[in-house]
Amino acid sequence: MSAEEERGFVIRDRRGEKPAESSGAASEGPAASGRARAEPPTAAASRAAGASEGHAGHAPVPVTFSTFVFSLGTSALMLMGERLDPGQQELPVNLPQAKEIIDILSLLETKTKGNLTSDEQSVLTDMLYALRMKFVELTSSGSAPR
Repeated sequence: MSAEEERGFVIRDRRGEKPAESSGAASEGPAASGRARAEPPTAAASRAAGASEGHAGHAPVPVTFSTFVFSLGTSALMLMGERLDPGQQELPVNLPQAKEIIDILSLLETKTKGNLTSDEQSVLTDMLYALRMKFVELTSSGSAPR
């Protein structure tokens, strides 16, 4: 009977106990792994699956039509040599891939006509305008200015 008890799980009431490390709760290492074992199995499983927190402790941004359009537009701008951060190194220009993303957004504009909210339509229209102007600027000058 004792062998069966060892294979099972043990429930301990820890409500009256003080935490062993109150100042080192955010540290990573042996103390953090010990803390993870003290959590209920459902909380540990959801944390491992990333359900409760995003990367680096930030809540994940919900995917909406507007965030999807913004993501594609940002990718196209980067392919046209735009840097998101002034300290970032120069990016290689790939106009054919940028044009492909612009064409995808244009297709989305056609296929979603009449089915978008005014905000979604505005994001899509403004993004397409900015991308097309940047693309024309790059292709009409014959080189990719920075």
